[in-house]
Amino acid sequence: MQTNTYNKNRAPNAPQLNRTHRKTTSSKWLAPAGLVMLSIIPLIFGVLRLIELSVGAEITPANARFFASPAPVVVHIVGAALFAVLGAFQFVNSFRQRHPGWHRVAGRFLVVCGLLVGLSGLWMTLFYPRAQGTGDLLYVMRLSFGSAMVVSIVLSFTAIRQGNVVGHRAWMMRGYAIGLGAGTQVLTVMVGSLILGTPGELVGDLLLGAGWGINLAIAEWAIRRRRAPRARAAVAIQ
Repeated sequence: MQTNTYNKNRAPNAPQLNRTHRKTTSSKWLAPAGLVMLSIIPLIFGVLRLIELSVGAEITPANARFFASPAPVVVHIVGAALFAVLGAFQFVNSFRQRHPGWHRVAGRFLVVCGLLVGLSGLWMTLFYPRAQGTGDLLYVMRLSFGSAMVVSIVLSFTAIRQGNVVGHRAWMMRGYAIGLGAGTQVLTVMVGSLILGTPGELVGDLLLGAGWGINLAIAEWAIRRRRAPRARAAVAIQ
């Protein structure tokens, strides 16, 4: 009788546990899916730019700088695509734990991609003619955020070489946030244009800068959120 009662009490819970497990598993993939979605529009424009360069499209004032020196923009687009898509999967803890070898190999590859993105972005800022409608503020922000991305990735790589996993993750999250700025900029410019109308030079620069700022703010929030339980545990032990 006890065995039957035990089975009856337990059987109804099994489907519920399965549903809970599926929900938990699916929720872990929401963040990388959202990051990939955020990258889609910049990736589409990047692919169109590569097609434009490969087929020899008509040269206009807007694209003349790319045709004059195509290598940096090609490196930037390809590197950014790989960095954004592959990097999104590095944020799934269960995936990292199940495939540690993949995580290490992909991580090294992403370091190279991230550095190529940041350095090519800096090169284009310094040596390409400025795009029409952009001002000194955007020029300074591109140099600042591009340099910050390169530094973040270097510090992330240095941290993991020293065995500092927490520091490695924090700096890579910052570098990834900056690298994903183009996706958020699509949203900030779109929302700003809907509210303010066609933006002028200063407003346009600020809307683009907001994309990087928002991403970094979210990254810092996520970093501090991950550190809080560890800090509380350390205090409790003391």
